[in-house]
Amino acid sequence: MTETAILRQRTPQERPAPPREGGLLAGLLRTARPRQWVKNVLVVAAPAAAGELFSRYALTQLALVFVLFTACAAAVYLVNDARDAEADRAHPTKRHRPVAAGQVPVPVAYAVGGCLGLLAPAAAAWLCSPDVAALLTAYLGMQLAYCVSLKHVLVVDLAVVTTGFLMRAMVGGLALGIPLSRWFLITTGFGALFMVSAKRYSEAVQMAGKAGATRALLTEYTTGYLRFVWQLAAGAAVLGYCLWAMEEGGVPHTSVLPWRQLSMIAFILAVLRYAVFADRGTAGEPEDVVLRDRALALIGLVWVAMYGLAVANW
Repeated sequence: MTETAILRQRTPQERPAPPREGGLLAGLLRTARPRQWVKNVLVVAAPAAAGELFSRYALTQLALVFVLFTACAAAVYLVNDARDAEADRAHPTKRHRPVAAGQVPVPVAYAVGGCLGLLAPAAAAWLCSPDVAALLTAYLGMQLAYCVSLKHVLVVDLAVVTTGFLMRAMVGGLALGIPLSRWFLITTGFGALFMVSAKRYSEAVQMAGKAGATRALLTEYTTGYLRFVWQLAAGAAVLGYCLWAMEEGGVPHTSVLPWRQLSMIAFILAVLRYAVFADRGTAGEPEDVVLRDRALALIGLVWVAMYGLAVANW
């Protein structure tokens, strides 16, 4: 039997991924997940909440922190894809990743990831502050531990990914020396857990009964448990935000309306709208849900406007 005939008999998961257009640099860029960079916009969360976002110094520091966090995340993606190359080749979609498809050699992925992982914290210590450098170092250590072993530990894997989002939200405050509110941390942490567990739930629903699941824990989590986690996290995030918004409810204000308290409506609507996709099992890529759903985007803009008016005391 010819090689062509053998390939035709293989399932789509077993066939080698077709070569991708572009060279090594294009493959490295794709491995760095440009679509995921939107997550790093969270670095502006703490300064925006504190109303200290629009000075030249703040914008410069936040732009730098965004780049450095993106470099750290890219380092983790490169190392992760290098480690998972064999497993990704058995996945119906991940086999198209540059490392799994052979566009980026595994040693090159390790080398570039290692360089980014070393340079980003060093640059943070020089250009930002020791606190930012320490947080980036902790992020890298935690995420690399996740790639090696923690992603195989029930519940801990959810906690690690959630903490990664929380670190993104914290780093902007650390860069500008802004104290971080306990309610800000609670709301951000549980909001992140909501999105992470909803993503896991969606993956579990979509991969149920299918071969080629590279996330081993999906076979150990039940969909009922993951549903419980994202529902619990959603409720805790809403409660935390409401307490945060009402914290200054008794303080006299000169604004036209109590915008901070009114922003609770938009926040709750956003959580409820996102929960629609979580319940359907279609929240596998949070950035796609946020960017493609017009209603959710509109609710988000309304929330931003309300909170901005509250910060400006308009």
